Amino acid sequence: MDFARLFFHKIGLFLSSPETLSMAVNNRFLLILLVIVLLKMKYATYSSMWISALINIPGTILHESMHFIVGLLLNAYPTSFDLIPRKDGFGNYVMGSVGFRNVTFYNALPAALAPLFLLPIGYYFNHWYFNNIDITLGNYLLYILLQTVIIENAVPSMTDFKVGFSYPAGVVLYAAVFVLAVIFI
Repeated sequence: MDFARLFFHKIGLFLSSPETLSMAVNNRFLLILLVIVLLKMKYATYSSMWISALINIPGTILHESMHFIVGLLLNAYPTSFDLIPRKDGFGNYVMGSVGFRNVTFYNALPAALAPLFLLPIGYYFNHWYFNNIDITLGNYLLYILLQTVIIENAVPSMTDFKVGFSYPAGVVLYAAVFVLAVIFI
């Protein structure tokens, strides 16, 4: 019993040492490795729809909430908010969806690409976290997990792109707004 206690004490000292923390936080290779391991673990759950839904629910809530909020603000009139996973007609899992009843040229693109608004949220979360949380190895691993969820779910799905680019007038409108913003800002 003393051996186990001594072993875990030594491991605890190693993990809490400033040198170990510095090596973990400042090593981009380890960061990328941890993110890839997290994603591989996530994709390994795809053999079961319910385990996959459990793992994906935080990101699905963020992703679908962005669609809902932007659709609501731009009068797309959200009619449904679904977080129950299901299979589509091609055998793929659909983790969630938001239905709208007023998709038009001016709101299709922003409502469909709304999850991209998670990127600035992740950016500001990064600054907030490192300015307000004491960095330990555990807190750093939590940060990596949370940022992975935020950034991965900021990517619109193929369906989102199809809906967003289905109104050419809207694409031209937002392209012109973007060009004008770049020129005058």
